[in-house]
Amino acid sequence: MLNFNRPAMHNSSSSSPSNDTAAGTTHFGYQTVAEAEKAARVAKVFHSVASRYDVMNDLMSVGMHRLWKTFTVARADVRPGMKVLDIAGGTGDLAKAFARRAGSSGQVWLTDINDSMLRVGRDRLIDAGVLAPVAVCDAEKLPFPDGYFDRVSVAFGLRNMTHKDRALSEMRRVLKPGGKLLVLEFSKVAKPLSPAYDWYSFNILPWLGKRVAGDEESYKYLAESIRMHPDQETLAGMLRDAGLSRVQYFNLSAGIVALHEGVFLG
Repeated sequence: MLNFNRPAMHNSSSSSPSNDTAAGTTHFGYQTVAEAEKAARVAKVFHSVASRYDVMNDLMSVGMHRLWKTFTVARADVRPGMKVLDIAGGTGDLAKAFARRAGSSGQVWLTDINDSMLRVGRDRLIDAGVLAPVAVCDAEKLPFPDGYFDRVSVAFGLRNMTHKDRALSEMRRVLKPGGKLLVLEFSKVAKPLSPAYDWYSFNILPWLGKRVAGDEESYKYLAESIRMHPDQETLAGMLRDAGLSRVQYFNLSAGIVALHEGVFLG
């Protein structure tokens, strides 16, 4: 397992309304924290839940996360020989599916900033007979050359990033002309469902976290982080600002999740 740490290519004083509440601060759920503190707190969350991550996903979504990922794989349209980067790939669901489609002539990288999650993903790929390069790296400073990948994906990871605009720009940077970025993330649910969804999120999710993963606080953070994440239209605008074209999104399960995609035209 490789561990990359490429220096950032951005001015650390820059900020975006969608990411920062004030200079040098950002959101961690509903809390305002120093930017440097958020990364450590997010890391603590995923170190805590890594071993029970897939079980919790199945319980929380009643298995729907598998359908959301299947739709993402279909929209990615990975073909033999393609190079694919899966960011915040965690336990490797997307990377495994992409690798099977890219074949032996292709290359699929499984990456995550959290080594606990990545170890689980690496082991599951090996158990499935998939040999793929695996690396610990930060989405805001990707250790790959410009124009290297045909596809870049990030599933349920963007909302945890401190500077979403920087991460999206990096994803665009490593895409080949004609390459596609796919962002699968929790989003803004349809208004009629909002009261029931809020009750479920702030009552059932922490309860499940406590009972199954032994970690109530991490699942309180999950519910809060979803509400602080940009809605569908705002995120679509962020993809355009990052230099992507043909941006569109698909609401899944009444907007509980949305798949955004954009193409880098070069």
